[in-house]
Amino acid sequence: MLLVLGGRLGDLFGRRRLFLGGMAAFGLTSLACGLAPTAWTLVAARIAQGAASAAMLPQVLATIQAATQGPRRAKAMGLYGATAGLAMVAGQILGGVLVAADIAGTGWRAVFLVNVPVVVVGLFLAAKVVPETRSQHPEPVDVPGTFLLAASLLALLVPLTEGRAAGWPLWTWLSLAAFPGLVSAFYAVERRADRQGLTPLVPPSLLALTSLRRGLVMIVPFAIGFSGFMFVIAVALQSGAGLGPVDAGLALVPLAVTFFLASLAGPRLVNRYGTRVVTAGSVIQAVGLALIVLAVWRSWPHLGFVELLPGAAVAGAGQALQLPIIFRIILSEVPTARAGVGAGVMVTTQQSALALGVATLGTLFLSLVPGMGMRDALAITLSAQLAGVVLTGLLSLRLPRTIG
Repeated sequence: MLLVLGGRLGDLFGRRRLFLGGMAAFGLTSLACGLAPTAWTLVAARIAQGAASAAMLPQVLATIQAATQGPRRAKAMGLYGATAGLAMVAGQILGGVLVAADIAGTGWRAVFLVNVPVVVVGLFLAAKVVPETRSQHPEPVDVPGTFLLAASLLALLVPLTEGRAAGWPLWTWLSLAAFPGLVSAFYAVERRADRQGLTPLVPPSLLALTSLRRGLVMIVPFAIGFSGFMFVIAVALQSGAGLGPVDAGLALVPLAVTFFLASLAGPRLVNRYGTRVVTAGSVIQAVGLALIVLAVWRSWPHLGFVELLPGAAVAGAGQALQLPIIFRIILSEVPTARAGVGAGVMVTTQQSALALGVATLGTLFLSLVPGMGMRDALAITLSAQLAGVVLTGLLSLRLPRTIG
């Protein structure tokens, strides 16, 4: 909810300052999560951790946008996309290793406590090498827009995430019914502020940029499928195939490796073939998913590293030829003065879609398991993700051949 606001504050007060402050707060809140004595204390610490992340994360893309140009920007964006995608996969693998290792009896707490030394190193490096940038014409915070955006995201994501476990009570349907009205109110407030010469949280003029608008539309099905897959495959491998958290994580190593390697090749491929690399990536990912579905049908419940290796490796390469390039497309026309706002809008869309993927594909999978078993439920859920991959590929055909 606070990502766009974090980007705006970076434009206003300095992106390096917000990045360092957000990272320090992330370390402290991670420590609070790891030491939480009760579940509700953990929830409160997680909320604070999310706010710290929102201050930190948009500054990365905004700094790249403001401090680089031309080939250097393309290389930096490619490395950012490679790192972001690899981190989402590696986090699941390393999380399983940490929980299974049960270091000094910390159990699940280790997945939070490990952030503290990482933050210490990150602060040292960032203080030395990250340049200070800010907007030459900073725009004040849009309070009504911030509250309406927060309310819109809550109305959509909370019932989708909690509805199945709660038995779909009345409040979940009322919340979902309120979502379109809240989004409409948010857009109306932003458009009125734009017309009055004020500074809306998400300027409609920014959404008028063709590359940003089309890129955001593409990242939604991609992120939904990405996070949904990571959640569903983890549940299936551990609860259905009987793998431990370490073995379940290691089964995804081929995906992480090929994602990273293909991401590094992405900038050169884009220079030669343009945005058609995204279309090719969606085709490759679709082939990988089809191979995983085939492995599920043939090998279940004996599903592990070897059985998933071909499909995971191919799917990882396909994903890498999409995500970093979509990032570049979204921000390619955003003015430097609005780098923080553009980065905030993009990351908010991505993170919301990631949460939506767990809520929708996760709910579909868990709802199908009781009636048809885990193998068939997994195959159907992966097929639904495959449809999203095809949609991303079709949307990519509307992109201009080159990236500005």
